[in-house]
Amino acid sequence: MWVPLLFLLVGVGLGLLTDFSIPQLYSNYLSIATLAAMDTLFGGIRAHYEKKFDQRVFLSGFFFNISLAVVLTFIGQQLGVDLYLAAIFAFGLRLFKNISIIRRHVFKLQSKK
Repeated sequence: MWVPLLFLLVGVGLGLLTDFSIPQLYSNYLSIATLAAMDTLFGGIRAHYEKKFDQRVFLSGFFFNISLAVVLTFIGQQLGVDLYLAAIFAFGLRLFKNISIIRRHVFKLQSKK
C-alpha cells in the first residue's frame, strides 16, 4: 500500500520542483484526467483496506477512467457544451466517498492498537 503513496508524493514533488506549464487549451483535459487518476488511486487504497484489491481491475480502471474523462472533455469542447462537468461531479463524488471510507478504516486500525 505504501508504493502508490510513495509515487504520489514523488509526482507531487517533481511537479512542484519543475517549471513546467500546461497550455490553456489543455488545462481542462489535464484537470479532469488528474481527478480521474486520483479517484482510481483512492479507490485502490479503499479496496486494499477492504481486502478486495485486484491489480487488473485497478490498472484497467485507471486507464479507462482517464480515457473516458478525456473523451467526454473532447466531445464537450467540440459541441460547445461543458460535458467535463459531469465527469468532475462523478469523480469528485466518488473521490470524497473513498476518502471517507479510507478514513474510517484508518480510525478502526488505530483503535485496535
